[in-house]
Amino acid sequence: MTNILHAISNFSKYNITSIGTHYKNTIRIQQVGDSLEYFIKDLLADTLNKSMREKDEKYSECFSYLGGTNNPPDLMIKKGDAWEIKKIEHTGGQIALNSSFPKQRLYRDDSFINNFCRDCEKWEEKDIVYAVGTIDKKTNDIASLWMVYGDCYCANKETYNRIKEKISNGVNDIKGVEFSETKELGRVNKIDPLGITYLRIRGMWGIEHPANVFGYLLDNHEDNILNVIMLKEKLMSFDTKDIDLIKDDENIKINEIKIKCPDNPALLMDAVHISIKRG
Repeated sequence: MTNILHAISNFSKYNITSIGTHYKNTIRIQQVGDSLEYFIKDLLADTLNKSMREKDEKYSECFSYLGGTNNPPDLMIKKGDAWEIKKIEHTGGQIALNSSFPKQRLYRDDSFINNFCRDCEKWEEKDIVYAVGTIDKKTNDIASLWMVYGDCYCANKETYNRIKEKISNGVNDIKGVEFSETKELGRVNKIDPLGITYLRIRGMWGIEHPANVFGYLLDNHEDNILNVIMLKEKLMSFDTKDIDLIKDDENIKINEIKIKCPDNPALLMDAVHISIKRG
């Protein structure tokens, strides 16, 4: 079964960064971000040079869920990791996560995932990878791609839920306003005399780009087309033959680093930085 190490190996092997050109004649791309999602799927499924029919067959073999536009995640590997894919235009900026807060891990009981995701396979929790691609607006080419595991990047879910609940409870305690139950921060009903107007109060979450979070640890990371951050323990959990895929590739560099624990920055965690230089 596939995993992030296969994606890294395929990135090196195929050396495709002009994804706009690559997908132009094979897939009808509706938005700039769509080509990045196809690219990540093809890296994982090893289908970069396959026909659309062959892609669909391999996708079905590799993935248990290919997400919708309004609910995380964007994909889940069968018995493997979940992936959230974000397209931005400038490396080092902020990443919009919209109504879903950052995730250290993905849980089956998360209210923001849909039932198709919840029931696509037998699972309770999954590691999650944030794949953040900087895409040139004019050419639709990859300027840089980061793949970072949530447990290196985000705090535990209680951290975000606590803030969300405090805000939601504060809004709902306002006197003389009719509220209804919602997954959002609040919903006010019957604002006008006719009782036909309502107000939705939504959270718009965002997070700093991985280059801002980890850049100080990494020498000349701006020279890399690909940067990957994961815990050393996660790397060692993969099969030896999969680890050898990247260890034996001279284009791929693996460095051991120490990163701050997202739940307690006083603690340092053993991690690895895997990178590929810009061609």
